[in-house]
Amino acid sequence: MAALVAVLRRGAKLARDTRKRLQRRTKGARESAKHAKAQARQGRDRVRDELQHAYTGAVRATRYVDRLQRRAWTAAAREISVRRELRLAAAGDGPIIVGPWLSEVGYEALYWVPFLRWFADHYRVSRDRLIVVSRGGVSSWYADVAAHYVELLELFDAAEFAARNDARRASGDQKQMAPGDFDSDIVTRVRQHLGLASVSVCHPSTMFRLLRHFWLGTESLQQVLDHTRYALVRPPRGAAPALPPRYAAVKFYTGRALPDTPAHRAALRAIVARISEEMPVVVLSTGLTLDEHEDYVFRDVPNVVTLDGVLTPQNNLAVQTEVIAGATRFVGTCGSVAWLAPMLGTETLALYADDRFLAPHLYAAGQLFPAMGAARFIPMHLSGLEHLAWPAALAR
Repeated sequence: MAALVAVLRRGAKLARDTRKRLQRRTKGARESAKHAKAQARQGRDRVRDELQHAYTGAVRATRYVDRLQRRAWTAAAREISVRRELRLAAAGDGPIIVGPWLSEVGYEALYWVPFLRWFADHYRVSRDRLIVVSRGGVSSWYADVAAHYVELLELFDAAEFAARNDARRASGDQKQMAPGDFDSDIVTRVRQHLGLASVSVCHPSTMFRLLRHFWLGTESLQQVLDHTRYALVRPPRGAAPALPPRYAAVKFYTGRALPDTPAHRAALRAIVARISEEMPVVVLSTGLTLDEHEDYVFRDVPNVVTLDGVLTPQNNLAVQTEVIAGATRFVGTCGSVAWLAPMLGTETLALYADDRFLAPHLYAAGQLFPAMGAARFIPMHLSGLEHLAWPAALAR
């Protein structure tokens, strides 16, 4: 009896063990099947995600390449078009009018003159063929480029010139992006003035179209370097009056860089007064209304010299050029002749209160001036002068 009970117990235990093993195997099979389904589902999701990612990447890459192609094609088409104009202007051996220059002084000094050096060098144009047309007596700026200079303000009286140039700006852009009626009229008068039957024209629009995208920030400085040749400028002689042996030249004018506000007037007056404590100050205010800028005037500051009675519409830039070249230091609004001063060998402090439109020019100046051996150029926000040690920083 005991033996039978033992057999039954072993049989029951074996049955339980077998049932448990079957349950475990069944559960393992179910888990394996579940895992396999999950793996398959994850695999499908992964493949779908990878395909979607690849598709998105392909679309982005295609769009990027398309943008690059459009941009490259646009730049290439612009380059081809401008160079074709320049080749046509340089063709033959007849006279070439370069200009007329009607835009800002700063662009003329910093870009247009170096562009003309590149034009003459690249297309092997003799300087005897080039006739510069500009205003203010700036022939010395072009002395190594062109053998001939025509003063616009000898072809037009100052009032007519200012009115027509204002009308030109009002009808389009300050920059000469394309020749207009005023340009055509000037070319006709130059031809008649010089007795020329026909001339070619190298118009400033060629430079503006080539370099515009650097100024807009969509092309690198290399675009400028590829189309310019920089050199120091020799000043004229005999244009300026007798001046002290040591002086600072100052030119502050209103504009985007230094808007006309009471605070700015007070700050600039303080600057001029402090410089004048160390040396005479020659203020380059012209009293002329040839463009949209107005000069800040400091007549009542002691030890300040003005150029009253010396400047005329025809010679104002020539006189300013000679005065700056003879100065110990130039201090002025960042723009206009502040770009010229380092190329004349005069250390320059260029002040601004708003640099929104100065960034590309400041970058270009920072790279170009040291490379060409120009004098030191220090651009500074007007508020930064509060942290300088007066007057040594400005008047040494």
